[in-house]
Amino acid sequence: MPPSRAGSLESLRRLNRLRVIRALRDEGQISRADIARRTGLSRSTVSSLVADLQADGLVVERPEPGSAHGAQGGRPPILLSFDASAGAAVGIDFGHSHLRVAVSDLASTILAERTRPLDTDHDAQEGLDAAAELVSDTLADAGVNRAQVIGAGMGLPGPIEQGEGTVGSSSILPGWIGMAAETEMRRRLAIPVMVDNDANLGALAEAAFGAGRAAGDLIYLKVSSGIGAGLILNGRLYRGSGGLAGELGHVLVDPDGIVCRCGNRGCLETVAATGALVDLLRRSHGEDVTVQAMLAAARGGEVGCRRVIQDAGRALGGVVATLLNVLNPELLVVGGDLAAAGDLLLDGVRESVARAALPEASRGAEVVAGVLGDRAQVLGALALVVSEADRALLAA
Repeated sequence: MPPSRAGSLESLRRLNRLRVIRALRDEGQISRADIARRTGLSRSTVSSLVADLQADGLVVERPEPGSAHGAQGGRPPILLSFDASAGAAVGIDFGHSHLRVAVSDLASTILAERTRPLDTDHDAQEGLDAAAELVSDTLADAGVNRAQVIGAGMGLPGPIEQGEGTVGSSSILPGWIGMAAETEMRRRLAIPVMVDNDANLGALAEAAFGAGRAAGDLIYLKVSSGIGAGLILNGRLYRGSGGLAGELGHVLVDPDGIVCRCGNRGCLETVAATGALVDLLRRSHGEDVTVQAMLAAARGGEVGCRRVIQDAGRALGGVVATLLNVLNPELLVVGGDLAAAGDLLLDGVRESVARAALPEASRGAEVVAGVLGDRAQVLGALALVVSEADRALLAA
């Protein structure tokens, strides 16, 4: 079989596996026949995928409660569910100035969670060491032995090259550029590790647990100290050939604008990221302005803070409109620190989308705020472990 054909079949199987996992997660307990009806997959495909999940130790069979025998006195109906006790998953979220770790069982129930601040200028070795220490502490809190962990998902704010999880050059963490983060964290933890972009993990989380549970195609837009998008297409995370899909923060919006950290002028991040907004306000509101103070003042009606957030929404919407035209998703979920502004930000996005996107694309994509807040990335890291457990096991 040609390699391209084999790759296409493998991608399709991963997509179908994710559909089955989502049905199991949503229903708790469900039969093979109901999975087939819910996903549109054939019963033979569902049976094959369920067999794989059972072999990985993720899924168990249980007779339907109260059904000693079937309708005709035969075999009782069999329900499938995640085997929560079969193992545990670890989620690690690196932000610009924070570190968050969570431990869950395989049914995605959080067993323990910890956070700690990070120096914004920390280097990769320091950050990885801090994460390894926090993982150990959080596993102890959860009462989980490291041998029970099937894998760890880790999110970083920047492009991630799949394979060794190498951090790309436009990362918002300059001390991490070129670091093979997946390999280094696996060495510290002695468990399988998967690394992905923070916006991708936010998309996975909102699709699995949040605002996008009913959507097969969605864009998750994270607006914080950096700006990035996670793309869920046909129910599957799309990363692009080099892990750069969704790097919206470096789309040109002002050719004569200020120089961005990537070296270009007038990138979207220079006009809509939280740091850019705070810098703008400090000229008129004093040096004590912070992101949280800006959001609080905007909610209280302060006109300057409201204006910069509305302008940021319009700039974001102008860039996102092109994505809506090209990808035609069902949903645009806005997350990250600035999403706390709610409709003050979203109305600006909607205004630009209505003006710049094709009418059909604009009407077809609802614009909503994410519902998972600052926990989206760590929940997405956990979802990555469960949804790609086969990848985690192969990395062991």
